[in-house]
Formats: sequence, structure tokens, C-alpha cells
Amino acid sequence: MSKAIGLFLLAAMVLHLIRPLGLPGLRRRADFWKIAIAAFVIWTAVILLRDVV
Repeated sequence: MSKAIGLFLLAAMVLHLIRPLGLPGLRRRADFWKIAIAAFVIWTAVILLRDVV
């Protein structure tokens, strides 16, 4: 499952480079790095919550 999510995020980044997604904060091609930062933050939060619970 984690590989599928990683592939989805990679595909979203490539798609955003080709044609911007138009979401708030993702209107320019140069904003593709924000997808990776958001994924890293979510991944870190999941790991921390999994260890706590």
C-alpha cells in the first residue's frame, strides 16, 4: 500500500510539472516541491502517531 501511495504522489508531481493542478498553493509549475513537502509532513505525523498509540 505504501508503494502505491508513493507512486501516486510521484505521478502527481510529474503531472503537476506538465500541467499545474490549479489547487490553492499549486498554481505554478515551480510549486511541485510542495507536494513532496506535504507528503513528508503527513508521513512523519503518521509515524509519530503510530508510535504513540
